Amino acid sequence: MIDRGVKNLLGIQISAVDYETAVDRIVVAARNQFPFGVSALAVHGVMTGVMDATHRHRLNALEMVVPDGQPVRWGLNWLHGTKLKDRVYGPTLMLEICRAAAQAGLKICLFGGTAELLELLKQRLNNQFPVIQIVATIPSKFRVLNPEEKQVLIDEIRNSGAQITFCGLGCPRQEIWAYEFKDALSMPVIAVGAAFNFHAGQLDQAPKWMGRVGLEWFYRLMKEPVRLWRRYVLLNPYYLFLLGCQGMRLRKFDPKDCRIPTQEVLYG
Repeated sequence: MIDRGVKNLLGIQISAVDYETAVDRIVVAARNQFPFGVSALAVHGVMTGVMDATHRHRLNALEMVVPDGQPVRWGLNWLHGTKLKDRVYGPTLMLEICRAAAQAGLKICLFGGTAELLELLKQRLNNQFPVIQIVATIPSKFRVLNPEEKQVLIDEIRNSGAQITFCGLGCPRQEIWAYEFKDALSMPVIAVGAAFNFHAGQLDQAPKWMGRVGLEWFYRLMKEPVRLWRRYVLLNPYYLFLLGCQGMRLRKFDPKDCRIPTQEVLYG
């Protein structure tokens, strides 16, 4: 198990851990019914917090943010000497959590996406982990909820007996959801993004070699250029520029320099 502590990357607090440590913390929180918000951030996810002080507060209020992208891992290694040998890739983390949950008898809720996506995802996870207990699949309404609807959703998840909830709403909505629901649910809430689509077979993952060398973003850009070009063509160079500024101490990035949300944004 590797745990190098929490490190400041452009003002975002990233846990320099490996898969084993991340999964162990989530299992412990699930068994003890602790609120435990988790996100796996690549460059885009980090930059959503860098450019929005309110969202930066949300990200830094999560109990664990892991380095999903290789450039995030490289940034931790360069700035803080963490010597991490691998990233903690969200889709892989989801499978490792499912494996551990199946072994420990922990029950799972899948939230987000369409009913069709969730049914396919559930079938595939059941095939991969025959003893896994997926006790709730709740599709998104694809809109903002009112407070009454939030409470109905909380009650539905809690009454299902779930002890871990995966949230697949896409970045940054899923991180907002984890921040706003984790305390009421009192369980690990893991924001996993495209992992739902990957594991349901609706979206192709990049070849492993591209993931190893930090080119997964390029693969996804080629697959969805119209939707993703701004994310990668603009944000990736900006990330590298700011990383250089932090590394050369030309600019200070203080995690406490953030803004507490004045109201909830109840994605559901």
